[in-house]
Amino acid sequence: MRSYDTMIDDILKECTNKMKSALAVYESDLQGIRGGRASPSLVDRLTIDYYGTPTTLKQLATVSTPEPMQIMIRPYDKSALKSIEKAIRESDIHITPAVDGDIIRLNMPALTRERRQELVKLVHKRMEDARVAIRNIRRHANDDTKEFEKEKLVSEDEAKRGQDEIQKLTDKYISEIESLGERKEKEILEV
Repeated sequence: MRSYDTMIDDILKECTNKMKSALAVYESDLQGIRGGRASPSLVDRLTIDYYGTPTTLKQLATVSTPEPMQIMIRPYDKSALKSIEKAIRESDIHITPAVDGDIIRLNMPALTRERRQELVKLVHKRMEDARVAIRNIRRHANDDTKEFEKEKLVSEDEAKRGQDEIQKLTDKYISEIESLGERKEKEILEV
């Protein structure tokens, strides 16, 4: 029979890994939300139809910000220029690309107050989605712990200690989610 330490530790490791993944997804989502300045992460994840294969922009081009309100895209393959331009036009970033020879420039318009408020609402929605994901991971980990207790694989005290550790992990990751969200909100509201 396996000992308490390894059974509960396995649950805690799995819980930690899933929470880290949920946090990484949330962080990636936030990078795709436009702040007050130009950021390559706004377009990095755009999918381009490159010779019939869906390919991310960062695999096809160098993306930089030569000015605070401008993104410059320089394709490695000049023939990809039109596909990249088309993907940007069809995306939800609401910026018209300007082709300048072999490069594409995205001039970021200043955000209106209404647009900033919409983006802040979006950040709050994503924050709540991430919190729900963390809580679901906690619920599943607690269910596993209770199942072990019910099957007499761990004692009541051991199960309780495991659930306390799971709650500490939950609190830690929710706190990280909130601080990332607050930072993004500040970035959006920065004029």
